Amino acid sequence: MTPEARVKNEIKKMLDAHEVYYFMPAANGYGRAGIPDIVCCINGHFVAIECKAGKGKTTALQYRELIAIHMAGGSSGVINETSLHTLPGIITAIKQRKTTWI
Repeated sequence: MTPEARVKNEIKKMLDAHEVYYFMPAANGYGRAGIPDIVCCINGHFVAIECKAGKGKTTALQYRELIAIHMAGGSSGVINETSLHTLPGIITAIKQRKTTWI
């Protein structure tokens, strides 16, 4: 399993534990480039997560999509193995509608 796959699995466990609806868009070359790895709905709020491992950085297309989601009123951001611990707090804050995340 790749390091990024491990990050995705940990994120999915956290989302399941918080009973968050989510899906992972298929990356098969037919969709729009740069779409985040995980798309969620938390308390009626659109949330997108780009998963990275190590020093992985977003591509220009991924960054464009994360910003577009934020500008449209959703929340988006990047999670890697060093920031995994922040996700439960982000979920809780979004559930309480106290924050958006980018």
